[in-house]
Amino acid sequence: NSKLRHVEKDVLIPQIMRERAKELCSDKVQAFTKCCQETGLLMVVKCRQENTALKDCLVGYYSDPSFYEECKTEYLKQREEYRATGIKKKRQKLTSNV
Repeated sequence: NSKLRHVEKDVLIPQIMRERAKELCSDKVQAFTKCCQETGLLMVVKCRQENTALKDCLVGYYSDPSFYEECKTEYLKQREEYRATGIKKKRQKLTSNV
């Protein structure tokens, strides 16, 4: 059964999208983080370019219908596994050495 509840469409699938987009944009996440660490209080002004690049990357994924479908398929697979086993699978997080 692949019918989605409101919370699945509006919360759970977007959560997977955010996590995956962060992984896919990890170079821009790292560049922005590094800039912020190096500039301190002036980060709003000095890191504008890195922030824009990061936002553009993330929004590109968030607004891509095929990326949504990919994440929806991943969610449905996780849901099916959970219903079959009763064990919730934890998403593996990418660790960065920042």
